[in-house]
Amino acid sequence: MNKNRIARLLNNFPKTKIVVLGDIMLDRYLWGNVDRISPEAPVPVVHIKKETTNLGGGANVAANVQALGADVTLLGIVGNDMMADILKENLVENGLKTTGLLIDKGRPTTVKTRIVAHNQQVVRIDREDTLEIGSPLVEQLIARITKMLKGIDGIIISDYGKGVITYDLLSALIPIARNAGKFIAVDPKEVHFMNYREVSVITPNHHEAGFISGKKITSDTVLADVGWNLMDLLSLESLLITRGEKGMALFEKDRKLTHIPARAKTVYDVTGAGDTVIATLTVARTAGASMHEAAIFANSAAGLAVAQFGTARITRNELKAAMMDEA
Repeated sequence: MNKNRIARLLNNFPKTKIVVLGDIMLDRYLWGNVDRISPEAPVPVVHIKKETTNLGGGANVAANVQALGADVTLLGIVGNDMMADILKENLVENGLKTTGLLIDKGRPTTVKTRIVAHNQQVVRIDREDTLEIGSPLVEQLIARITKMLKGIDGIIISDYGKGVITYDLLSALIPIARNAGKFIAVDPKEVHFMNYREVSVITPNHHEAGFISGKKITSDTVLADVGWNLMDLLSLESLLITRGEKGMALFEKDRKLTHIPARAKTVYDVTGAGDTVIATLTVARTAGASMHEAAIFANSAAGLAVAQFGTARITRNELKAAMMDEA
């Protein structure tokens, strides 16, 4: 891509309208120091100095879309609890609307609490209910998306296996969106792989892709076998397998496989990198980029994201600077 093409596509980012549907989480960090071992058990005693919260899961995907300048609507489920209020505050602080959040009084808001001492994660505590949501909530989500379908360009399904993305939801939503000509991107969970048939793209990492295929990806040859198998099995338009320090592999329907080398110069934290990838890929694609061009944008954004601690949001200006430097 030359610099003129990069600039033209980036200028289209604010014109795109994206819906993010998925498992919404709150990332909670307790920061402190360790200077002794507990007399009660051989575990460190962490003296907490501060607490911070951040958006996770589908909420982080939406925040990434927002940071890139696109218009985004977040749809998902939260509990009727204090953590939902904190999550909503985080959404507002990131310029996101909370009107797409449905409340399920029978489940808690998903919260992942990380205790960090001396910049090292000591333990993570998950508060969640992973049972699938009931039919009334599924129907409400489908109705909301159907109502706004004409005015959007793409849908991101952020599946973290926390109960929001179900077979009934996918089997109703995907045909509706496909028939309307909308771009559908899925950040997949292994348990639902067979339900993502005929979407525009899925973005598994190499572990997930290998697991669902029953193979460990140990070479480019195995990678190609796994990728084409998934393309055929799910009748996908495209498949983007993320490979960590080895970059990405893009499979396209015309039987074209492209290896994209990683751009990260420093890796501090891979938390949320997958969210950055699918957000950037979708915004770029709906802004007029080819799938190959969109993958290059996503790869560059991922390189910026992993160089930061915690979940990161890459702005359009940051992405522009990186892309222009690479061009």
